Amino acid sequence: MNVRDTLKINAKGHLEIGGADCVALAQEFGTPVYVFDEAYIRHMMRVYRDTILEKYDGKGIVLYASKAFSCQAIYRIADEENIGIDVVSGGELYTAKKAGFPMQKVYMHGNNKLDYEIGEALDAGIGCIVADAYSEIDKIDCEAKKRGMVQDILLRINPGVEAHTHAFVQTATTDSKFGFAIADGTAEKITAYAMSKKNVKLLGYHCHIGSQIFEKQSFVLAVTKCMRFAAEMKKRLGFELKTLNLGGGFGIWYTDEDKQITPEGYAEYLEALINEVKAQAKENHMELPYLVVEPGRSIVGEAGVTLYTVGAIKEIPGVKKYVAVDGGMFENPRYALYESKYTPVLANRVNEAATDLVSIAGKCCESGDIIAEKVYLPKAESGDILAVLSTGAYNYSMAMNYNRNKIPPCILVKDGKGEYIVRPQTYEDINRNDVVPERLQKH
Repeated sequence: MNVRDTLKINAKGHLEIGGADCVALAQEFGTPVYVFDEAYIRHMMRVYRDTILEKYDGKGIVLYASKAFSCQAIYRIADEENIGIDVVSGGELYTAKKAGFPMQKVYMHGNNKLDYEIGEALDAGIGCIVADAYSEIDKIDCEAKKRGMVQDILLRINPGVEAHTHAFVQTATTDSKFGFAIADGTAEKITAYAMSKKNVKLLGYHCHIGSQIFEKQSFVLAVTKCMRFAAEMKKRLGFELKTLNLGGGFGIWYTDEDKQITPEGYAEYLEALINEVKAQAKENHMELPYLVVEPGRSIVGEAGVTLYTVGAIKEIPGVKKYVAVDGGMFENPRYALYESKYTPVLANRVNEAATDLVSIAGKCCESGDIIAEKVYLPKAESGDILAVLSTGAYNYSMAMNYNRNKIPPCILVKDGKGEYIVRPQTYEDINRNDVVPERLQKH
């Protein structure tokens, strides 16, 4: 188990997060429940913010990546820690507005932004939009002209760096739905096109090479390619790079197969990127660009734990033993999507020897409803509290009502006390938008 000051085993042999006993949290709030450690989230935000301040003279900004976990409370924390956010939908933008987040520190992403989302972003006074299509530039330019304004944009480009990660989360290879490739000349063409528009102001470029990446060199190579491309655009088109957004994708610990990176280690990752930006700027006689980074998963991923109650236990002699819990793919679909691996522990018996090989199954009516396959636990019993670690990113944000199961609530823990930041769903919430036509109603 990846133990830290705010995630440890207490004197009762129970898992503890943020000073709160996970067994007590399960009793107070019920299960399944997502639990988030506020102190760890704030610490990670400060690590990235302070690295830019100290190593790049503060000429940049950290953006919390909303897709990892979006709710009003996380945006309030980001604002208090003086970082920005990125959003990829009208819904995330609306949530940020509801939280009172300063719109000038919001960047909007997405490969197919809808017309109304662009309009909403402009009306909100969003800081920057990352354009990812010719038609998108046209829409932004048109909508900005209607409002008598000029909108700052970046262009998403593909440096062609293939990071060693799951194919579904590689985003900067040539064969990607995202961005314009440097190698085939399309990135240069879209640069010239954006420069021709009167109601958009091209500030620079954005790239994101993928997610769950541990190779520092992949990030450094992406910086090298982006900066050299920007230098070429200055020579050929007279375009001066003002902003460079390097995305995110730093890997986190899910199991002992993953590298464990300390907060200080993440600072070293960012410092390596900063050093390469400086080196390339000097080599190519460029001004240092405003630097943007989006380390969403690494801020919130390890801050989260999901708590379940063990239910049915089924052993198929000589084949497999299933331990079923009261959650499943409706609140964590990542195993079904990517075969993502997790570390489960019995929160009420963490110190006991894990000698029983089991598969953790959910309650959905699907054979593929698995949370963890072939993992070791102490001999589980119905009523045990199971904790799955590192579920802060892409768990609640991907949750759904499959089988009309309720999406679990989210709890924020600080100084041993938990409180709701997303309330529990009810059956009425699930049925709220159902409509029965008159001809089908009972009379």
